[in-house]
Amino acid sequence: MIKTGETLPDERLFEFIDVATEGCAVGPNGFSVRERTAGKRVVIFGLPGAFTPTCSARHVPGFIDNAEKLAAAGIDEIWCVSVNDAFVMNAWGRDLQTSGKVKMIADGSARFTRALGLEQDLSERGMGIRSQRYAMVVDDSVVKTLNVEAPGKFEVSSAESVLATLS
Repeated sequence: MIKTGETLPDERLFEFIDVATEGCAVGPNGFSVRERTAGKRVVIFGLPGAFTPTCSARHVPGFIDNAEKLAAAGIDEIWCVSVNDAFVMNAWGRDLQTSGKVKMIADGSARFTRALGLEQDLSERGMGIRSQRYAMVVDDSVVKTLNVEAPGKFEVSSAESVLATLS
């Protein structure tokens, strides 16, 4: 498992873009994790899946509600990373109204999640390989804090927990 002080793996993640801009077409756009986090402070939180109960009712909404506080604490971007495709992550983001607050990032093949060592096998529950629930603060591609939940828990990866590590 990745540790504090280590550099993020340079995997490729995907974000669905609704409005074309220079260099970004409408639809799924891939990017290098290290390039996107270079020179920025980013909160990355991972969770088992889009539209799942705790993720939809508590985890993502907490980051939406605390986006301004996180920005005031020096965070440039907030990423929600899940082992779902970019179309699903975009639909989930629309449903939760994350626009402008939390970037809904797809790790459809679990490459980033596996490279972090934070995967879990939920095949017996019909979900395949998924992410453990976690939150990290990354500064210029280096992990500064990492909070990984015990199985079935939601105690240390909340927006409030991340804010506490920043103060």
